[in-house]
Amino acid sequence: MLNIGDKAPDFTLPETDGEAVTLSSLKPSPVVLFFYPRDNTKGCTVEAIDFTNAKSEFDAAGVKVFGISKDSLKSHANFRDKKELTVPLLSDEENTVCEDYGVWAEKSMYGKKFFGIVRTTVLIDADGNVAKVWNRVKVPGHVDEVLAAAKELTA
Repeated sequence: MLNIGDKAPDFTLPETDGEAVTLSSLKPSPVVLFFYPRDNTKGCTVEAIDFTNAKSEFDAAGVKVFGISKDSLKSHANFRDKKELTVPLLSDEENTVCEDYGVWAEKSMYGKKFFGIVRTTVLIDADGNVAKVWNRVKVPGHVDEVLAAAKELTA
């Protein structure tokens, strides 16, 4: 699990269209990473649409936003196109970034235990350090909280 002030683990992941995104190359822009369990599921769809709807405000604040899940690039492309998402989606099929960020954990649903991505958002400052972490995110109102924290960071 990451703590405020920790150096954010660097990574390179493919974006929906296959272009590689490297966290350290985004400096000095602050970055929001929202980790979500699966493309085209109810909560994940609402969250991705909320980030898309707020993208212009994040852009105006100079903050880059990326969604990350273990889904394939093809799945991301279908999700993006179907829901008209404008926030870039990164594919962590090998699960290394999810592990590095501590979002891959045991979960339980209907009494069954399994491993999966715990919905988490990480705000990274201009120096590449963790500025804020939202664990076990509840989607309603979440993007507004992240945007407020991002604006505070860049004020």
